[in-house]
Amino acid sequence: MAQALRITLGQHSRAGRKALNQDFHGAAVPTGTLLRTKGIAIAIADGIGSSAVSQIASAAAVRGFLDDYYDTSEAWTVRRAAQRVLEATNAWLHAQTKRSDARFDPDRGYVCTFSALILKGREAHLLHVGDTRVYRLHPQALEQLTDDHRLHTSSAETYLARALGVGPSIEIDYRHWPLEPGEVYLLASDGAYEHVQATDVHQALAAHADDFDAAASALIDTALARGSQDNLTVQLVRIDSLPEPDARHLPVQREGLALPPPLQPRMRFEGYTIVRELHASARSHVHLAVDDASGQQLVLKTPAADLREQPALLDRFLLEEWVARRLDSANVLKPCATERPRQHLVVAMEYVDGQTLAQWMTDHPRPSLDSVRRIVAQIAQGLQAFHRKEMLHQDLRPENVMIDTTGTVKIIDFGSVHVAGLAEGSSEPRPEALVGTLQYTAPEYFLGQGGTAASDLFALAVLSYQMLSGQLPYGLHVTRVRSERDASRLHYTPLREHRPELPAWLDAVLRRALQPQPHKRQEALSEFIHDLHEPASHYLPTRAPALIERNPVIFWKTLSALLAAAVIALLLLRLYGH
Repeated sequence: MAQALRITLGQHSRAGRKALNQDFHGAAVPTGTLLRTKGIAIAIADGIGSSAVSQIASAAAVRGFLDDYYDTSEAWTVRRAAQRVLEATNAWLHAQTKRSDARFDPDRGYVCTFSALILKGREAHLLHVGDTRVYRLHPQALEQLTDDHRLHTSSAETYLARALGVGPSIEIDYRHWPLEPGEVYLLASDGAYEHVQATDVHQALAAHADDFDAAASALIDTALARGSQDNLTVQLVRIDSLPEPDARHLPVQREGLALPPPLQPRMRFEGYTIVRELHASARSHVHLAVDDASGQQLVLKTPAADLREQPALLDRFLLEEWVARRLDSANVLKPCATERPRQHLVVAMEYVDGQTLAQWMTDHPRPSLDSVRRIVAQIAQGLQAFHRKEMLHQDLRPENVMIDTTGTVKIIDFGSVHVAGLAEGSSEPRPEALVGTLQYTAPEYFLGQGGTAASDLFALAVLSYQMLSGQLPYGLHVTRVRSERDASRLHYTPLREHRPELPAWLDAVLRRALQPQPHKRQEALSEFIHDLHEPASHYLPTRAPALIERNPVIFWKTLSALLAAAVIALLLLRLYGH
């Protein structure tokens, strides 16, 4: 059986010498898919003594985080998911203060400090605001992993500079690092950590090796014995095991699913009747089919037989459906919902009655700018659906775009999609892997750099250029880039060399989107689309273009006519001038 992330956890909290405990703590240790996609979360919050309602803030922060974090998209990274939850919690706490008697004095409002440790795959992620602390235990010391957000006004006075609920927005510290088996982490409020040392933690763990709750309680006893006057909370976490470094931590499992047999027309398969084959490649086979129960036409995608000995590719095959189910866009192919259990590796997707963009380009060799803009805008909307979920498509090409009979454009084929949330702490291919079609792949991939949304923008700009001209902006030279120098020597062929009737500013817009350096491209897909429709002033020529730029054919014809007239005039002058 594959090794999984396992921990030993202990927790304890007391009011100490105070009447009310304003600390709060908790942990969530899921199993199965949630363990792989979201990990284990441990959280601690500490209220402020000047507030009579701070304990409500602490409880709301911890409970809300542990509930809402697991409801965020599995495609999101830990950082994005956790920060979104904490931003919402902060806004709620601040709103509660504004509706209370403490609206003019935040020190009496719904305010607390907060720290969370999230363990996912083989990595730890830390979210922190305030002065609760997270430590890593060493043989002779406690390594503090958090910064205290306190303002020192004098050697004797400090004030809390940052906490949840103080303002309408919040800055949250984030860091992450690789985990190691056997590591021990300590989360504590100031009433505890100000009075314990590394030797105390080691002694407590040695005395209560099989009961980390008792070890946490013993540390609180130690802090109280040394004079702690505050609430005390301690959480202890030991990393018992980690997934294998090469393990695939995907949210879909193919155990028990057989490779499908070759599909033929009229064949009954998994509750569908096969109509005909639509496409076949070395990676997959695509068939038009009819759902026997509903009569709905749909597409069945099955892996090619050659993938039988490639388990990583078979896992990614099922991941395509998982990706599709998490996207909501009219411009992205949708999966077909079914409650029937599957016996084979097969994915059912909606059927698009139309043509690929590749066929459209064949049928429209010199399309109008407006028709291209309509298609590009819809592709961009589909890509934005991926990017909102922290996904990169990575294989945008004419064959992966469909246009139906109503003119709706849909992105299809998710076999190369990179999901940031699944890549954390796992062997999910990194976004710099060359997984797409080379002539549409951004230069940064060839340089081993990380792919970003700007990489999908580059591919979209290549498609835009190709639709208008039938050519590629750099030919095949991008596929030969191996160094920064190679990238800097890429020569963009002006679009107007192929279509001189198109406006000059269009070249400027496309040239920017096709910059070899990602940071020089438009900052977002929406900016690129806006530029295509309403170019900014810096794209427009500062002078009227010369005739040779506007229409080189007319220029050369006119020049030839003038030269011919001059030659005739000279001949006439020579004949009759004497």
